[in-house]
Amino acid sequence: MADAESDLLRSSLDVLVLKALSWSPMHGYAISEWIESATDSLLLLGEGTLYPALHRLEGRGWISADWGVSESNRRAKFYRLTAAGKARFRAQVPIWHRHAEAIAAALRRTSPHAV
Repeated sequence: MADAESDLLRSSLDVLVLKALSWSPMHGYAISEWIESATDSLLLLGEGTLYPALHRLEGRGWISADWGVSESNRRAKFYRLTAAGKARFRAQVPIWHRHAEAIAAALRRTSPHAV
């Protein structure tokens, strides 16, 4: 995967994880399930993708983690947004909306010339 594609995937996953945690703390599997559901199963995250992202976000101070018990009565690490993570999420959402709309507009073009 090219660096630019990898960076795009990484940054989009970051904002999706922050969104998932914007309501309440979640364990990794629940975050993965939420992203799968929210994207109509277009994004399916394996452990090799999700957990490095969680560790990266934790390293940046945007999320923190504590051990707890999941709904299936298993020991699990629960992730929560930090104040810095909430601020990062609020700053990133409008940027992502603008970029997504710009890309969608370009892909809807039927001519190489401006209308």
